[in-house]
Amino acid sequence: MSAQTSFTSGALPQQMGVLGGGRMGAGIAHAFLISGSLVTVVERDSESAQAAYERVAASVDKSIARGGVSESREELLARFSTSTDYGQFASAQLVIEAVPEIWDLKVSSLQAVEQALGNDAVLASNTSSLSVSGLAEELQRPQNFLGLHFFNPVPASTLIEVVIGKQTDRALVDASRGWVEGLGKTAVVVNDAPGFASSRLGVAIALEAMRMVEEGVASAEDIDNAMVLGYKHPTGPLKTTDIVGLDVRLGIAEYLHETLGDRFAPPQILKDMVAEGKLGRKTGQGFYTW
Repeated sequence: MSAQTSFTSGALPQQMGVLGGGRMGAGIAHAFLISGSLVTVVERDSESAQAAYERVAASVDKSIARGGVSESREELLARFSTSTDYGQFASAQLVIEAVPEIWDLKVSSLQAVEQALGNDAVLASNTSSLSVSGLAEELQRPQNFLGLHFFNPVPASTLIEVVIGKQTDRALVDASRGWVEGLGKTAVVVNDAPGFASSRLGVAIALEAMRMVEEGVASAEDIDNAMVLGYKHPTGPLKTTDIVGLDVRLGIAEYLHETLGDRFAPPQILKDMVAEGKLGRKTGQGFYTW
């Protein structure tokens, strides 16, 4: 059975896995868990695995408090586990990689997961900018690989970017649309290109906003308010950068600069802030104080 026939049309995988249980990985795990899947998160060590469990459990508690799920905490968490063993992915129909945006780390992580998966399982990356086609070239079953780019914070975001690589089995497009719908979210499908659609546009706006701060055009707050009030953005580009992480935005900008040219050159203010450890919400200081 090939990847294209591994799923009932529109159905979420009964068993799925997430590699990496940080903010994004835990959010992805939570989304599938409350939608009915059996979910396993694999982390690099037992301490990280326990932290991932606690993140997902906390998200489950919030969903219950909001009345967003009908199952009890015990029922939901009975379908969730964490591990440090890639072998726990053996029965998964879908595994989503959610490790940091470092090429070599992505490749080695994806290769390790692929070795643990059945031949029919689908492997996806949550990368926000790296080439899905390039990553696929490092795998043994590139036809079973695609990008599933979730947005931060996952529980609140209604968008998932489905990124199709050159060798992706086209039947996975329909299957992935069904998964996204099953999660209660909306899919946008894009062909693999640097930055895809969302990161390319989002980073372009954010970099220009940073240059405006650097040039003294306006404060971060006023620039963000212009986009929130004038263009109906839920948050401005600088507050979004703080939420995403300035280090993450810098990594994406450097990659887009390399692949698309000088219009994506990261401004000095971004490089300086990252060097000073001002990474946004996760460190308490970025363009805003958190």
